[in-house]
Amino acid sequence: MSAPDLFVFDNRYARLGAPHATPVMPTPVRAPALVVVNEALARELGADPVRLRQPDAVEVFAGNRLAAGSEPVATAYAGHQFGQFVPSLGDGRAILLGEVVATDGRHRDVQLKGAGPTPYSRRGDGRAALGPVLREYLVAEAFAALGIPTTRALAVVATGERVFRDRPLPGAILVRVATSHLRVGTLQYHAARGDLAGLKRIADEAIARHVPEALDSDGPYRALLEHVVHRQAHLVARWLGIGFIHGVMNTDNCALSGETLDYGPCAFLDAYDPLRVLSSIDRTGRYAFGRQPQILSWNLARCAEALVPLLDADTDRAVEIATQILDAYAPAFWSAHATVYGPKLGLTTWDEQDRELLDDFLALLASQAADYTRAFRALGAAAVGELEPLRREFTDPSATDAWLARWRTRLREEPQSDRRQLIEAHNPVYIPRNHLVEAAIVAAEDEGDYGPFHALRAVLEDPFHERVGLDRYAAAPEPHEIVTATFCGT
Repeated sequence: MSAPDLFVFDNRYARLGAPHATPVMPTPVRAPALVVVNEALARELGADPVRLRQPDAVEVFAGNRLAAGSEPVATAYAGHQFGQFVPSLGDGRAILLGEVVATDGRHRDVQLKGAGPTPYSRRGDGRAALGPVLREYLVAEAFAALGIPTTRALAVVATGERVFRDRPLPGAILVRVATSHLRVGTLQYHAARGDLAGLKRIADEAIARHVPEALDSDGPYRALLEHVVHRQAHLVARWLGIGFIHGVMNTDNCALSGETLDYGPCAFLDAYDPLRVLSSIDRTGRYAFGRQPQILSWNLARCAEALVPLLDADTDRAVEIATQILDAYAPAFWSAHATVYGPKLGLTTWDEQDRELLDDFLALLASQAADYTRAFRALGAAAVGELEPLRREFTDPSATDAWLARWRTRLREEPQSDRRQLIEAHNPVYIPRNHLVEAAIVAAEDEGDYGPFHALRAVLEDPFHERVGLDRYAAAPEPHEIVTATFCGT
């Protein structure tokens, strides 16, 4: 039987060989059934969405067959998990099918998540449950629609098998796409072993993928670190802007590309609380919503440590270079923060007084347990004098009066513009609210009903435009709907 011809592969990572990549075959499943194909993403990859729905393509996504040109491997990496260094992690339940040459000429990883055990599974089954797979599809594609850098979801296949976690659950495989799956932990893996040649090889691959203009420069590894610092600073600022809590900001989940990687036990704020934690495995609150910028700073320091041997032959000089680059993180983050929150408040310029204005608004939200997404969105109506939508978000509407007066005075200091349009273009109506995601998962797991998943997926494709009949997708959860914990699914 011939191999299905689905993509144009160019598997550079597989060619790196050991210790970077270990050849491994996906483990076949009993009864694969396609749940969804991301048609727009398929076209970006140069694939025909209709072709990807054919039975032989579904067999590829299930791990039962190989596509023509695929060279499946598991990749090696280390990582700090909740602050503790683990020198050998790797793809324990993910298999890189290969790198696809997309329509823009750039490489994209195509990976099966939940495709069975690998040499890095550490006694795990290498499988994924349906619920976490659906969550990652919904949130990743919502991020793409919101314009936030992210790995993407190409397809979901139900396996027809059960996986065993706290209870038997239906299994599934996510077909994940990324500009690369290189992580801070990938660099750490080689640095911790003192493998300078391996470190250089993987750093060169990262540069070729993400900073190709630096390949012929005098300081390519400096350029790589600068790239990671800049891209990650902007990414986490964007997370804050939509109330996203990653939940597992370990260094092995910090992508060198600056894309959001691994949605695990992620969640979104309902009522604003800077110390909000939903991840069931974050028992100390290390990765709470408001702590994410500080954790990123810590992760970037670990990235710099790994790259020190490549920054300069003189260790003292290398540390000095790394320190200079890390010192640029705070200004980069606060610049990105202003870029995110200025338009959310309807401002086209930003100064330190505006940060105080923002902080006071956030303090109001916290004191009244106001819904983060709805309150920011309601500023659009407030900018044109319609104050009731915002006031309704507060238990004591009068508490907003003094702040609203300051804010409207600040708006008048700027040139006239369509303030409402600006605000609503940067404050979504629809996000993957925890209770909606959970309801879609429960319907699929318990009833085999994918209707709620597909309905929510369609809503999230257009997050900024309010549509008739979709009020429940924009509503805050009722008390009985509030999700108190999210789970990783491993």
